[in-house]
Amino acid sequence: MKYIFVSFISAVFLIVACTKDKVPFSESGTLSAYEEGEELSGGSTTVYDESHLAFSQQVKGLTQAEKLAFFVGNSFFQDNWVESPSSTTARDGLGPLFNSKSCAACHFKDGRGEPTKNLGLLFRLSIPGQGLYNESLNELIYGGQLQDNGISTVQNEGNISVSYEEIFGFYPDGSTYSLRKPTYSVSGLNYGNMSSSVLISARVGQQMIGLGLLEMLDESTILAGADENDMDGDGISGKANYVWNPIIQALQLGRFGWKANVPTLELQVAGALNGDIGITTNLFSRQNHTSNQPSCAGLADGGNPEISDEDLAKLVLYSRTLAVPVRRNYKNADVLAGKKLFNYISCTKCHTPKFTTGNSGSINALKNIEIRPYSDMLLHDMGSDLADNRPDFLANGNEWRTQPLWGLGLISTVNNHTFLLNDGRARSIEEAILWHGGEASVSTGKFKNLTKAERSQIIKFLESF
Repeated sequence: MKYIFVSFISAVFLIVACTKDKVPFSESGTLSAYEEGEELSGGSTTVYDESHLAFSQQVKGLTQAEKLAFFVGNSFFQDNWVESPSSTTARDGLGPLFNSKSCAACHFKDGRGEPTKNLGLLFRLSIPGQGLYNESLNELIYGGQLQDNGISTVQNEGNISVSYEEIFGFYPDGSTYSLRKPTYSVSGLNYGNMSSSVLISARVGQQMIGLGLLEMLDESTILAGADENDMDGDGISGKANYVWNPIIQALQLGRFGWKANVPTLELQVAGALNGDIGITTNLFSRQNHTSNQPSCAGLADGGNPEISDEDLAKLVLYSRTLAVPVRRNYKNADVLAGKKLFNYISCTKCHTPKFTTGNSGSINALKNIEIRPYSDMLLHDMGSDLADNRPDFLANGNEWRTQPLWGLGLISTVNNHTFLLNDGRARSIEEAILWHGGEASVSTGKFKNLTKAERSQIIKFLESF
């Protein structure tokens, strides 16, 4: 069982006197800055759904065969896997170690994990150093992540705990805010002590929408925004992560995961099946325990592989074709003012508004369309406060991939919470902004120096996604 302890420790920040900059809304002085079609975050694939199922719709334009594959893939995403042997042979093979029994358990309604209920929260594990391709080195006993569940005949690996320290602060205008700082720990280890130098990184499951559109971006399109050595001197150093693709036996641009440590959705889905649920594929054919866990070896399984290539392909298609919902209130005066302020405080230097997808792949509905993810898909140093101090291929311990903003304002509707950032520490959009450090420090400082009304306008803009 997992436990969450919350402590409230006040750490009051000093008020720093500063002169507020005048915000230039536009050359004409008007707040009206609506762009034709900007509400269509997913371009022509965008769906008009603002309900609790907003993240569960298929993109527009699929063929009948793709729609059928989407339906089957959805069943594999939603249904629980069971222990072997079982009469349910299409869904057996769970474990022996696992974090959840289904994809939907971590991505409820295709949405975002919730750390306070331990839904979709997991701990990545590694030890110092990197492998041949700069990959992180797994912890010797427990592997690359801690599985806190096991089948009936196997002990789980251990339990995860999160405690929070409440930190209070002041904006320069005297308004107050609070942040919660997490501390992570592991207890009840059943296979021996971890390495004393173990590196732990907490992650929550992200919403599933728009992934196929991001996969369709040409590599050159993403790399056009990279500036690893900050040659233009703007303080922003977008960096590409290159990661090992075992299918093509080569390094490839990373796109998915909190540190852009996975190059394709096929590998993302197969890796999650193996690591999170314990389901083998032809891509990851080994059971998800180490040689230092002998009690997990030699147990009944669901076949080799436990999900066929055909069914895996349908699950991948499902993940590729979950649609982005339309933006709301996009012509509202406060939302438009917030959009200009968002640009003014330089958030768009990382949260790039607009791209056009490429022409690769087999799903025609995703090709050559204008999308508005508000992400550059690159790594950025987010400062020591958000650091997990754990390298992942070329990503260092301070770096994270820019999270797309689409769907941000609907997380509360779909998942009944507003926990944001890689570990869900932020309880609101405002808190998520305030945690931004490193390359984002200037933008965060500008945000703090805005008036309360202007900060509210930025948040309303972000809630419109």
